[in-house]
Amino acid sequence: MLKNKGMMVIVGFAVLCLLLFGDGIRLYVDWLWFQENSIEQVFTTSLLAKLQIGAIVGGLFFILLFLNLLLTRVVIAKKGPMLIDDTLFEIPKIDGLTTNLNKILFWCIAIFSLLIGLGSTYKWDEFLKFLHPVMFNISDPLFSTDIGFYIFQLPLIKYLYSISVSAVFFSSMMVLLIYVLKRGIWLRKTGVSILPGARVHLIGLGMLVALLIACGCLLKQYALLFSTRGVVFGASYTDIHAVFPVLNILILLSILLIFILALSIFTHIWKPIVVLMGLMGITGIIGLGFYPQLIQKLHVAPNEIALEDPFIKLNIAFTRKAYDVDRIKIKKFPLSKALSMADIKENEGTIKNIKLWDNRPLLDAYSQLQEIRTYYKFNDVDNDRYMINGQYQQVMLSPRELSSSNLPSRIWLNEHVTYTHGYGLCLGPVNRVTEEGLPDFMIKDIPPVSIIDLKVSRPEIYYGEIANDYCFVNTRAKEFDYPAGDENKYSIYQGTGGVVIKSFWKKLLFSIHFAEPKILFSTDITPESRIMYYRDIKKRLEMAAPFISYDSDVYMVIGKDGRLFWMCDGYTMSNSYPYSEPVSKINYIRNSVKTVVDAYNGSMQFYVSAPTDPIIKCYEQIFPGMFQPLASMPEDLQQHLKYPETMLSIQSQIYCSYHMQNPQVFYNKEDLWNIAKSADDSLMNPYYTIMKLKEYDKNEFILMLPFTPAKKDNLIAWIVSRCDMPNYGELMVYTLPKQIQVYGPAQIKARINQDTVISKELSLWNQMGSRVIHGNLLVIPVKDSLLYVEPLYLAAEKSKIPELKRVIVAFGNQIAMEETMEKALAKIFGSGQTKAAITQPIKEEAIISQDKSKNDLILQAAACFRQAESCLKNGDWAGYGEQWNGLKQALNALAERK
Repeated sequence: MLKNKGMMVIVGFAVLCLLLFGDGIRLYVDWLWFQENSIEQVFTTSLLAKLQIGAIVGGLFFILLFLNLLLTRVVIAKKGPMLIDDTLFEIPKIDGLTTNLNKILFWCIAIFSLLIGLGSTYKWDEFLKFLHPVMFNISDPLFSTDIGFYIFQLPLIKYLYSISVSAVFFSSMMVLLIYVLKRGIWLRKTGVSILPGARVHLIGLGMLVALLIACGCLLKQYALLFSTRGVVFGASYTDIHAVFPVLNILILLSILLIFILALSIFTHIWKPIVVLMGLMGITGIIGLGFYPQLIQKLHVAPNEIALEDPFIKLNIAFTRKAYDVDRIKIKKFPLSKALSMADIKENEGTIKNIKLWDNRPLLDAYSQLQEIRTYYKFNDVDNDRYMINGQYQQVMLSPRELSSSNLPSRIWLNEHVTYTHGYGLCLGPVNRVTEEGLPDFMIKDIPPVSIIDLKVSRPEIYYGEIANDYCFVNTRAKEFDYPAGDENKYSIYQGTGGVVIKSFWKKLLFSIHFAEPKILFSTDITPESRIMYYRDIKKRLEMAAPFISYDSDVYMVIGKDGRLFWMCDGYTMSNSYPYSEPVSKINYIRNSVKTVVDAYNGSMQFYVSAPTDPIIKCYEQIFPGMFQPLASMPEDLQQHLKYPETMLSIQSQIYCSYHMQNPQVFYNKEDLWNIAKSADDSLMNPYYTIMKLKEYDKNEFILMLPFTPAKKDNLIAWIVSRCDMPNYGELMVYTLPKQIQVYGPAQIKARINQDTVISKELSLWNQMGSRVIHGNLLVIPVKDSLLYVEPLYLAAEKSKIPELKRVIVAFGNQIAMEETMEKALAKIFGSGQTKAAITQPIKEEAIISQDKSKNDLILQAAACFRQAESCLKNGDWAGYGEQWNGLKQALNALAERK
């Protein structure tokens, strides 16, 4: 028996050592990473906070249970022998259980407290915020308490309360179990008997329970500020005038119960305790259940708008503040139906930067045309703007990253030593195509070839969006740089990224951590070698600052010196802002942080973009020196700040309702808006463009999103966020005259689909072995008018390369579909085209050239068919015959190529 126990102890100790050893290695590897990036304080502060909150919660849990265990032991030890044994029911004795009960329970308490402490470590962020609260300088109307209390302190208090409830519950169960097994409580023929010491002990636990009930009622009063009972989020009339007073009564009854329980220790009274407990139960059931429902149905519902008016006002004010939409400037857009070609030319900067390449088709085209090798991958395409050859221009940019999972030979040496980085990028204008309908490139190929004054001097991408595993650089093995024809170019890493190996012990450490013996035994890895890990940008940022929420869109920027940087937006969020309407489980958000990551070295910089946000102020106190003011960001990177789509989407969703600030209008939803929908009934996403806002004379990069009235598709307004410094972050809403019916995107899309000429041509394309891809329909304000633009792409069934073949432009009641933007504009507004928005315009020819592609022949046939239809309508029989012959030639040429 002893031998078996000894073996169990040894095995348990060995398992514990292995667990601690594994965690110790992980912690040290993480420490080396934090040290490499000069953010050791995040590691040490968060680790210390985890130890502190774990020790506090686990320690208090252990102390409470252990003290109760100790008290039961003292009470049982003082128990004298029974003079008369008239026990009605005898607890059967289990060998070894009753004699070793205290030891068993002690170890159970210790283990359980350890688990509770470990489980509390994930609250380290709340613990630190609790210790460093920041004032919002806004008070709630119920308790006159600063909002900072609800954001920084209440969440941890609620958690500690739940732990206290668990501790008292387990203590009570443990005490009752011990007293029953040890005959501190027993059942006699005349009733239940209890030892005097046990009685006092249980009364003390009862007082703790009453105290917890009082505290719970107080927390429920705070929770009323987040109630969903009324017409809006937050405390309603019923909550304030029915629930709140009942909770006060329960608090008073709980305090009274504590005094009566204390008095019963000396007087042995029990009837008042039972009466008071029954009264509390009845008050809770009726006062918190039936009574509020009666008040709501019989008093509030018939007079809802009058009674809920002040609470609707609070909800509107607090929600607008929480989502930062209270700073939106409202501007009227004096819609004009008159727009000339002269106006188009005057707004040439807007027209030339209308985005004709959507992300998905462009990504497919880049992947087919520029990936070069199977192990390269374009993960995403990003919108940005650059000053190119003296012109402010919107571009599409996509980095060429390495995907180790696509290597032809996935041996360890290739994945972790030889193939270590991506190379270069593709960059092109948003609205230009080649003669074949393919994207036009300004920067392309390997090594990067640029035809503009923007150059890439450091094209290697060691850190990116694709989650590649760790890699070693500066090894004895050749490090692949890029392919050059039939040969490969190799390089030596010259940066500061990664942890220097230095010694055999670090090799051993990383070998154990990554569970890869090749690291230890590889002769290619020298003391001067560096290991790079956590190379995924999102993972890297989350490791460095896990208390910030990061945007899903990470985008690349080319610095003025040709180096590549990743930029990502960070948010501070909360779900504890009183009276604020929740969206996706949060009810407060700020785009507080802009992060910059060097694609070559992996170095990270955190800049504060919302310096008035109390949450980021709190983190600045916790981690001094980690955050820098936005003004200290290099100027060339400031030029590429973008207002995040996620932020504007959330704010737009809120603003659809909360632009109504009159409580009665809000209650009746008289002016409710929706985010504009596309033809497939999905909500439009915000989109970037360059345009000249009405009040300003300068073209600027903006993010915009249209609105429609609720349950209608006509356009009512649109929201704009300015992205260029020094006006970054300014929000404006342009409202349209309500007396004028303005087409919305879904209505324009429906009109396009109903156009007989366009629909016939699209049907013909779809029936001839190709697939028509509709691009995003964009609403473009020009002067005092609105243009609608939709690109069309054509992709053969067996080809993954979409080609931009048509541009549809709508203005008022006119719709034009042509090969280029300028042709479509000229068809609507007359002659006098703007500068070409296409590299080389596609010529329509009746004679079929042998070198035309299948797609071009399909387009030629469709064009001839459309023009024949037009000639037929106009009675131009000669023209009809000519176009019909052109259609026959195109179809015959297609038939010959099958």
